[in-house]
Order: sequence, then structure tokens, then C-alpha cells
Amino acid sequence: MTTIDNATGATPVTLRPRASSAAVWGALGVLAFSFSLPATRVAVADLDPTIVGLGRALVAAALAAALLAARREPVPARRDVPRLLLTGLGVVIGFPILSSMALRELSSAHASVIVGLLPAATAACAVARGGERPGRGFWAAATAGLAAVLVFAATQGAAGPATADLYVLGAVALCAFGYAEGATLSRRYGGWQVICWALVLTAPPLVPVVAAAVAADGLSAGADAWVGFAYVSLFSMFLGFFAWYRGLALGGIARIGQIQLAQPVLTLVWAALLLGERVTAATVAAALAVLACVGLTQRARVSRPRTPPAGRR
Repeated sequence: MTTIDNATGATPVTLRPRASSAAVWGALGVLAFSFSLPATRVAVADLDPTIVGLGRALVAAALAAALLAARREPVPARRDVPRLLLTGLGVVIGFPILSSMALRELSSAHASVIVGLLPAATAACAVARGGERPGRGFWAAATAGLAAVLVFAATQGAAGPATADLYVLGAVALCAFGYAEGATLSRRYGGWQVICWALVLTAPPLVPVVAAAVAADGLSAGADAWVGFAYVSLFSMFLGFFAWYRGLALGGIARIGQIQLAQPVLTLVWAALLLGERVTAATVAAALAVLACVGLTQRARVSRPRTPPAGRR
């Protein structure tokens, strides 16, 4: 039986069927996101980073508006609109545009190593914004996973920080913030509704920015670039968040966020397959270490605030 912490009003969460389901949803989201950097890298080879980073948000916003209208979803409560805008600032605007700018200079493999910091940043935001309280076992496993990512970075020859590296770090910070805000709202609205409303609310100011980029640089690009753009528009910016926010809402932001430790390794695999980058024995070793740490974080104790189930407002 689950007990309530009288001092904090938080519910200690242990591994149960609900948590297992949350991990599956989270893993599906990570799988979708793991293709994002290679797809973006291919797209920005021919298209302006603004078109790739913000244009995909407009495509996803059009799909989101159609889905919300078809299902006749009620407008979010006024008190939640600022948090939806903050969610959009992080995951609709911040991460896409900064990562697109960085990938004009960095390989997707290099960028994926820095994105390995995202789970730790997400856990910190879960404490600050989501009211979660991970225990020592959780932080030990998360730290071990982060260390595995950093060791892996060293074996891949990651250089010292340059401007493009700082873009990725900024993208990670904004993305983690957006994850925490969106996941907190997903406990009340449901994951797909949150990303849809975040897309719709943040779309209007993006229209003139993208239009100016199109006017300046045009839309001339090869088929590969358009396939990459289509992927980040449909999966990275839209469908992937359906699974990801559902997993975060069900299993907790801090715990499920650690599944993303597997994303850099997966991204390197896709980069090897799609872009011809070489996968080494170090990649395999890092994959096993990271996945082991992810498993430990899923079993660690995390206290979460009590919230109404999705759909109740």
C-alpha cells in the first residue's frame, strides 16, 4: 500500500505496473527523440537553421490545432496558460532553434554527448518546479549514468567548449525546464494535450520569423534535407511528446527523465547508420553502462506531490 509523507504531502513512489507502463511510454519518447539530432543535421545542411528549428514547430502546430479541433478539447484554464507558454519556450522554441544552430558546426555525435546532460538537468528542474524529492539511491544512479556519459564523451574525443557547444548547453537547459513544466501540467491535462496547446500558443510569433528566413534563404533543398525536416516536425516536435509527457506524468519527471540517458548512445547508432559515423567498442560499453544506470533509477524511491489524474481540472 502506498503511504503519504505527512511532512511534505508527497507520495513515495515504488516500482509497480503503473511505473512499468510509465517507463515504456518514456522509452518510446526517447526512441523518437534519439533520431532528432541526425535528422536535424541532415536538414540544416541545405536549409537555414531558423527554418528547421522553428519551421518544424509551425508544421507541428498546424497538426496540433487540427487534432484539438477534431476532439473539441476545452481551452486550458487561464491560470495554466503561462505554464504552457513556458513549456513552449523550452521544447518548442529553445531546444529546436539552439540545437539547429549548433548542428551547422557540430556532428550529431558530438552534440549527442552534450545532450547526455539533459536527464540530470531534468531531475534538477523536477525538484525546483515539479515538487519531486528523489532519494539518495536515485541521485547515486543518476550520477553514475552522467559519469558514464562523460567518460563516453572523453573516448569520443569531445573537444573543449566552443560557441556551438554553448548553444547545445543552452538547448539542454531550456529543454529540461520545458520537460518539467509540461510534465507537471500533463498530470492534469494529459500528455498530448499539453504539447498540442504549447505548440498552438507559441506558434503566432514564430510565423514572421520563419517567413523572414524563407524570404532570405529560400526553400531550395535536397530530398534528404526535406526527409530530415519532416521527421523533426512530425516525430521530434509532435508525436514523440505524446509518449514522453505521458511517461513523465505517470512515473515522475525525475525518474522517467533518466531514461534519456540512453538517448546519446542511441543517437550515435542512428548517426552511424544514417550518416556513416563509426560505432566503436566504447559505444557498446557506454550503452551497457548507461542502460544499467537507467534501470537503477527506475527502481529508486522518489517522493512526488499528489495531483489529480489527467483530465481533471
